[in-house]
Amino acid sequence: MTFRIVVDTREKEAFSFSCPVLPCKLEAGDYSVEGFESRLAVERKSLIDFSHTVIHDFTRFAAELKKLSGMEAACIVVEADLDAVLRGRHVETLRGVDPQSLLGATVHIGMQYGVPVHWCGSRQAARAFTEAFLRGFVRHIAQRGGVAHV
Repeated sequence: MTFRIVVDTREKEAFSFSCPVLPCKLEAGDYSVEGFESRLAVERKSLIDFSHTVIHDFTRFAAELKKLSGMEAACIVVEADLDAVLRGRHVETLRGVDPQSLLGATVHIGMQYGVPVHWCGSRQAARAFTEAFLRGFVRHIAQRGGVAHV
């Protein structure tokens, strides 16, 4: 089986990966792996999208988090550096959102839904983390006796 990353067709700023990709509508998240779509997902967020979603649109996002929490492995990657946010380096981007509120939302999502939020520092690091996370899950399954070649 060829390792292919599934990219949700609604993803507007899709990452480029070092492997084949398959555009497909995902039930949850922006990225998964072919054959594991119901078990594995990564939700990508830019800083502005994360801040808007967790502060102004959390009710809708909670439904997505509930779906992600039912998977074997899921996470959120944020294309920003949490330290820089907390030090006030993104004031214009955050448009009045208190950085401490974003930290609180990050903790809440992890505690309430069991979905970790990874502040990756940059878009490039978020892309690399996403691919490593997806490949890591498939390797883990293969080591447990499942099938998959990465």
